[in-house]
Amino acid sequence: MAKIKSVIGRQVFDSRGNPTVEAQIYLDNDITASAISPSGASTGAFEAHELRDNEEKNFLGKSVNIAVKNINDKISNKLKGLDPNDQKNIDCNLLELDGSENKTNLGANAILAVSLANSKCSALVNRKSLFKNLSNNYSLPVPLMNIINGGAHADNDLNIQEFMIRPDSAINFMDAMEKGFLVIQNLKKLLKAKKMLTNVGDEGGFAPSIDTNDQALELIVSAIDKSNLKPGVDVAICIDVAANELINQEGLYSIESKNFETVENVIKYYKKLVSKYPIKSIEDPFAEDDWDSWGKITKELGKNVQIVGDDLFVTNAKRLNRGIKENSANSILVKPNQIGTLTETLEVISIAKKAKINTIISHRSGDTEDTFIADLATATMSSQIKTGSLSRSERVAKYNRLLRIEEELGKSAKMAKLK
Repeated sequence: MAKIKSVIGRQVFDSRGNPTVEAQIYLDNDITASAISPSGASTGAFEAHELRDNEEKNFLGKSVNIAVKNINDKISNKLKGLDPNDQKNIDCNLLELDGSENKTNLGANAILAVSLANSKCSALVNRKSLFKNLSNNYSLPVPLMNIINGGAHADNDLNIQEFMIRPDSAINFMDAMEKGFLVIQNLKKLLKAKKMLTNVGDEGGFAPSIDTNDQALELIVSAIDKSNLKPGVDVAICIDVAANELINQEGLYSIESKNFETVENVIKYYKKLVSKYPIKSIEDPFAEDDWDSWGKITKELGKNVQIVGDDLFVTNAKRLNRGIKENSANSILVKPNQIGTLTETLEVISIAKKAKINTIISHRSGDTEDTFIADLATATMSSQIKTGSLSRSERVAKYNRLLRIEEELGKSAKMAKLK
């Protein structure tokens, strides 16, 4: 039986060129695997702690030398001799070693990299694909493809952070990619025709100088039409508002413009958008602690629209359980680095599924070439995956991994069912 021989941490870089943590685990049978922690720009206050050195002389304070040292010294000693196939025990040891509620001692970026690397080692030991080592039942997720960036992810005047498309009528994952490709390419043509820039934001979506949400939505509908696809049937629009960035001290929101509005007016605005455009999903429509407003919009729109909690839930079982009790949302965005270990991530997914809450596995805006979330989405039969546009290699890597999974599954491959 293979045992952990050592764990090595190193500083590498994410898609924004910022330092991040990679962990590599070596087993005593010469098997080795590594994993890299991503990093978010629009982060929730209740996320697990990302440990950075905060010394201006080292990468403007963004270096992760302390987190790396924690892996090389404390974590490596703690895990030496343990069985990589016992993921729960590995993760329990990591949590015990950290000893804090929010991973402030070791850093969630150090803990996650080690946890995911161990899962990869286990798959290699068992001579299985990663997704097959995680589960015995699989389905391929429907991709949420970011095509226009705003908010904290782009340098334009759009308040809403992400405008995405979802190929609802896709019969397989390659078909989903083709539908996404067509819309993206036609959107690019439309932007060029309007003399708008086609440079891309952090997650690969276009970041043109657009002033209003309506302008962005109309462009997307036109791109879907030009692709000979039916808006709302073949391709739906999904938005990530990231309302944490758009609330003031009085609890008012600037979703539509620079003007701040009451919750009641914001809900009216969302209802107007949903009636005017084929919007099937709204992520983070309100701030992370505005629980009452979440309950109101889920009651108003939740029967026909996916209301997604990201900053609200931060992949945290306690917050998710509260949301289930208060009927705050009908979907959860799952980001492993928000909580810190694979075991905790799987627990949250299990809780959501039992409550019939949609699970959407997600990347971060500062992501890496690591494709773990593609296998995770397949193994947990999550309905969707959010991993950016069909642009930038750190995003495309996840799509390519899902295509390989589809090929490996062959005739047994199936797409997840959307609710």
